[in-house]
Amino acid sequence: MAFTFESLRIRDVVVVRPDRYLDDRGFFKELYREDAFRAGGIDAVFVQDNVTRSVRGVLRGLHYQLPPAAQGKLVGVTRGEIFDVAVDLRVGGPTYGQWVGRRLDVDAGEMLWIPPGFAHGYCVLSETADVLYKVTDTYHPDLNRGIRWDDPTLGIQWPIDDPILSPADQEQPSLGRAENSFRIGER
Repeated sequence: MAFTFESLRIRDVVVVRPDRYLDDRGFFKELYREDAFRAGGIDAVFVQDNVTRSVRGVLRGLHYQLPPAAQGKLVGVTRGEIFDVAVDLRVGGPTYGQWVGRRLDVDAGEMLWIPPGFAHGYCVLSETADVLYKVTDTYHPDLNRGIRWDDPTLGIQWPIDDPILSPADQEQPSLGRAENSFRIGER
């Protein structure tokens, strides 16, 4: 099976399109294959898989983990549709503080690779959505951080107006006040 890889406006964030084999029973696709990803420029070792289920209007994020446990994430949808966002936190880089977003849904089957050094979040556009993401480091609550979803300095154009947020996400700081040790060239 094959994958195609397409860099977005922030080049390190990559749309991954696995081939899907369709027939009258449904479809089959590979989610990940190390040799194909390495050939496509994503040299990541995944150590943990996570699944979330959320209802329409839920917004999760913007989350990241500090080094030495910074996480790269491969995000896909197994049910429903989301708007997925990555924010570049790498101080000193040409795209620091910029964001990219992509609609991900089960029908298109695309995934998004978000490398370490980015905050990640998404909002649910369908009645429910199941999101699967592979990460490159395990969860460390002491290193978990976030940025306010509606920080005006980021100007993220979320496709919902009044999201459902966790208490923690309601209290996240702005980008300028967030703890951030990512520097260009560091992982």
